[in-house]
Amino acid sequence: GGVNLGSAGSVGFQFQRMGVFRLPAEGLDADELELELIDHGLEELLEGESDDGEPQLVIRCSFAEIGNLQRELEKRETGSAEMEYVCLAPTDLGEAEERDVLELIAALEQDDDVQRVFHALA
Repeated sequence: GGVNLGSAGSVGFQFQRMGVFRLPAEGLDADELELELIDHGLEELLEGESDDGEPQLVIRCSFAEIGNLQRELEKRETGSAEMEYVCLAPTDLGEAEERDVLELIAALEQDDDVQRVFHALA
């Protein structure tokens, strides 16, 4: 892809390890859910879409609070729970550069040896 890859952990300081839960948004009041989960470690509640295009709520907490938040969410139907590295300072690129980066990300994700790809693209 015409780029240089850094060594393992070379950009780790740019990411925060967080617990991420995804819930189907149908039938949920995001504001009410946010108020309920703040006491259980909620840091961020975002609206998003699943891979199928269905609306979902993305709930983020610090890695240390995953257990507390998961116990509370077990009372509801949890779509998924996982750990992610969330970029602390997303980077905006021009249209051509963004296209090149997205092509590189897609190529990395297609490699059988790559499990997950985290990036700083906004």
